Amino acid sequence: MTNSNLLDVLILGGGVSGMSCALVLGSAKNKAFASDKKIGIFTHQKASSLQDAIFNNAYGIAPGTLGSHLLVKSIQHLSETYPHIAQIPNEKVFKIEGEFPEFLVTTNRNTYKTKTIVVGIGSANTFAIEGLMQYVEPHLKSLPEKQRIQLKNNDQKVADGIYVIGTLAGHRSQLAIAAGSGAAVATDILTLWNGGVQTHYHDSIR
Repeated sequence: MTNSNLLDVLILGGGVSGMSCALVLGSAKNKAFASDKKIGIFTHQKASSLQDAIFNNAYGIAPGTLGSHLLVKSIQHLSETYPHIAQIPNEKVFKIEGEFPEFLVTTNRNTYKTKTIVVGIGSANTFAIEGLMQYVEPHLKSLPEKQRIQLKNNDQKVADGIYVIGTLAGHRSQLAIAAGSGAAVATDILTLWNGGVQTHYHDSIR
């Protein structure tokens, strides 16, 4: 089955970096340059390293918080606060075809068309998405014996229309780093949507 609607951004991965990217993109919904953008995220979380994590050193998170709890809450947060973002559960990406501004993303169930792809699915050496394998290289900030990989990138940009976030971008495995990585790419995308004007988005009580 083909999803004929062309998305503006499709995020691959519902872990920390992917959800952070989605939340920042979603928060700009009231801006004219983002109001009509179509955003989707594959929310598969079973492979996330947070499933076994407990946090005592993460800013703003109560000590003893379980990573598995954060994953569940992130889905709820995105659904309740930014329901215009399409959540796609239980699908695994097998292939990416095309080039900017139109990619075809094939999963085990569907195909999707999107202008931009953000890849944030972890750095395990089992990575096997056809169309991205030419960018795979050894992870530069991981122990060699772990055999982690990353995607070649320049400031998290792999190619026109393709970004990578989290450990797959070459970052160390740390919650704050992963969240910041996803947010950074989201602001890069917002900047593009805003005609190249440097852009970020946050709420204020003022």
